[in-house]
Amino acid sequence: MPISNAGKDTGMDAISLLQKDHREVEALFKRFERLGRGNRAQKGRVVDRIIDALARHAAIEEMFLYPAVRERIHSKEALALESLEEHHVVKWLLYELDRLRPSDERYDAKLCVLAENMRLHVKKEERELFPALRRSLSTQELTDLGVLMAEMKKAAPTRPHPRAPDTPPGNLFAGTIAGLLDRGRDLLRGELRAPRPMAARTSRSGGRKKAKK
Repeated sequence: MPISNAGKDTGMDAISLLQKDHREVEALFKRFERLGRGNRAQKGRVVDRIIDALARHAAIEEMFLYPAVRERIHSKEALALESLEEHHVVKWLLYELDRLRPSDERYDAKLCVLAENMRLHVKKEERELFPALRRSLSTQELTDLGVLMAEMKKAAPTRPHPRAPDTPPGNLFAGTIAGLLDRGRDLLRGELRAPRPMAARTSRSGGRKKAKK
C-alpha cells in the first residue's frame, strides 16, 4: 500500500505506522535493485515513489517522533540528534536524485548510497529509539501520536527540502508550506501525488531533464 494513502493508517500507533513506512521503502529499494542495469523508465518510476515516500516519512518523524524522544527520553536525545543529521544526508541525496535522469551515470550509484544510509538509519531507529519510545509513552499516547502522524502525512512535502528547518516550531510551518507548494507543482505537471495511488502516477523521470528550481 503506497505511503501516500495516509488516511488508511489512522488506526495504527505511531511506531507501527513508522515501521510500515520502513517496510514499504525497503520493498522499493529491493525492486530498484532487481531491475539491474537497464530498465531506465521503470527505475525512474520506482525512484519517484522512493522520493515521495521518504519526503513524507522524514517530515512526520521530524515533526513528531524526534521531539517526543527529546522531550520524554532524555537518555536518547543524542541519538535523536544523530537521526536528524542522518535525515539531512538522506534529504540531500533525494534532492539530487530528483534532479537526475535515470540515464545519468551517477543515478544508480546515488540510489545505492541512499539505500545504504536508510538501512542503517532504520536499523538504529527500530533497535534503539522505537523500544525506548514504547516504554516511555502509554498505549493511548502512541495511538494519538499515530493519528497525528497519519493526518500530517497527507499534507507533508512530496519532495525533499534539505535547506528547510528540521525541528519545531520552524519545521511545522515550513513543512506545511512546502507541502502545499509541492502539490501545486505536481498538479501543474499532471502528477499530483496524493491522494492518488502511487502506482497510477506517471513518471517524470524517463524523459527530459527536469527543470532546476
